[in-house]
Parts: sequence; C-alpha cells; structure tokens
Amino acid sequence: MIIVDGTPISTSSQGRERLLVSLLEHPVLVSASDSFKALPQKKISLSDKWDSNGSTQFKYVYVFQREYAIVDPTRVKMVGTDEATTCVGLVIRHPVTGMTSVAHMDSPAVVDLGISQMLSFVIDSNTPTELDVHLIGGYQDVTLKWSNGKNDAENYSRSPGYSFPLCSKILEALQCSEEKFHVQTLCILEHNTIRNSVGTPYPVVTGFLVDTCTGSILPATFDRTSRGPDEIVRRVRVSVSSEDPSWKGKLLDAYDTCNDRFQIAACSWSPRWKSIAISLQQLSDSEILLNCSTSPLAEGPDFVDNERRLYDYLIRHPNWAETFPRREPRVFEWTAGGGWVRS
Repeated sequence: MIIVDGTPISTSSQGRERLLVSLLEHPVLVSASDSFKALPQKKISLSDKWDSNGSTQFKYVYVFQREYAIVDPTRVKMVGTDEATTCVGLVIRHPVTGMTSVAHMDSPAVVDLGISQMLSFVIDSNTPTELDVHLIGGYQDVTLKWSNGKNDAENYSRSPGYSFPLCSKILEALQCSEEKFHVQTLCILEHNTIRNSVGTPYPVVTGFLVDTCTGSILPATFDRTSRGPDEIVRRVRVSVSSEDPSWKGKLLDAYDTCNDRFQIAACSWSPRWKSIAISLQQLSDSEILLNCSTSPLAEGPDFVDNERRLYDYLIRHPNWAETFPRREPRVFEWTAGGGWVRS
C-alpha cells in the first residue's frame, strides 16, 4: 500500500498508469520533488579520500544498474547510485532500524522479484512500521499526450518511451504489496525533466546518495574511481545477465549485508558475446550511443568509453568461468585506509 503525507492512496480500477499520474500531481510530492532538485549535488570521488582533518573517507556502497544492496547503518554510512537516465533509483528504508535498501531498476521485468529482494533484510517483525520510499530517475523521454487538458496516461504508456512503463510498474507493485510504503520523494518523469533550447528533454537528476543514519537523500554523481569495486565486471553482468537463467526477473546481488562486504555474484555468458563485442567495438561513438543506449542524447560524457571497456573485457574473457571460477563470487572487503579491496 502506498501512503502519502499520512494518507493511504486508494486502489481503484483506473489502472497503474492512472495511479502514477495521480501521484505525479499530488501537491506534497510535487513540493518534495522541487525541494530535492534544489539541493546541492554531491560529487563522489576516491581522489577526495582525505578530509581536512585527515580522516578516512566515509564508507559507502555503490549500486550499479540492475543491482540492489541492503545496508546496515551501523556498518555503512552511505549508499547510492547514478547513471540513471531512463532507469529509476528506488530507496526503501526502515525509519526505526535504519536498514536501507537501494536498487537501480532498468526494466519492468525485474520489479516484482526485485522489490521482494530489496525487502529481505528491511522488514522487521519486531518493529512494524511504514517504510520510507524515494523514487528518483527516469525522465520524460517521450512527449506526453494531452486530452481535454489532462495527462492522457493510456496514450503515454503506449508510446515508445522507457521511463513511464518502468515508473508505472514500480508504483503498481508498491501499491499491491501488503507492506505500507510512505512515498516521500517522486522525482521522476516530468518532475525530473529539463529541455534545451530546441526542446530536447534531459533528466535533471541521474543519481543520489542516502545517509543511512538519518535517511536524508542528496542528488549525487560518482566518477569512475568511485563506481566500484569491480566496475567492469559489474558492467558486464548488466549486459549479459539476460542470458543467465539464474537471474531471470531478478536484480543482481552485489553486496553481502550480513558480512558487510561486496560479494559480486557469478553470472555466465556464452562465447558468442566475444563476436558481439568485436562488432560493437567497430562502431563509431555515435553509433554506439544510438545502438546501446535507451537515451542516446542524455548519456554522460563517459558512456561510450565505458561501453568500449566493457567490449574489451568480453573480447579478452570469452569464457565466463575465467571471471567466476567454480561459479564463486568475487569478494571485496573494506580496508582501514578506505576503499574496497579484493580478498
């Protein structure tokens, strides 16, 4: 069940698209979205490892596309994600225990099982309560149709965009759940869209950082040094996981909550990915954007380079067992000096 400003949102036969449109128009959520976008953006980089007092960098967990992580506030200070253009970052936090779950959703196909995965360590039978929820990312990547002065959700949902169907599915899953979800931030779609001088839409916010102790959330970006650990392998998993039946409909495991370490779960891929990668590597930068992105005009400046590094890895490692021998996870521990190191 979805709750906004203390009031449950009633379920009706209007459909999930209408549910989304009604929430987008809710004055409390509109105000919250505007306030969130007005916050200064936090830039995360491992090059800023030391603060003015010589203290080590705060401990954080980074979540890649199609991944999720559940973190304990007694162990991890921050958790976040970025690079979300048509994707949506979903935060579910227990306001009493502080257990915080973050996912980077990229498809309606992973929403149902993905939310179940996200809730596994967040729900506490000893302290039942409304769970705080934030949705950030996804933008108006198609033109919203209008009918009689109102949003025509049916026409919009059938258009070729990516963000609207994903946002609709997430909210439908939350509304149909037995858990109570207090939606506090809905910075998505039209509330997360800006247009340039010729009318091309771009997302305003593509990433965020959650303070697990306070529950506060800030817009954020991460540079290459801070998107770790095991950046390229985790990017490879996003591209090839659709072929691995063990991940069908699921979000990818990356962080071990109980043992407070990154545990990059195994993912297999067929040798044909080598030939696919060779073909893609031969494309121009603009062709890679057009063929490999759901939002070619809105990607960050390092998108193409990240794709090419991914292709290089698949060319050099056509056998997935080289990356995950005996299908065992790749484990990384936090060091006293700050940063995740493979153990």
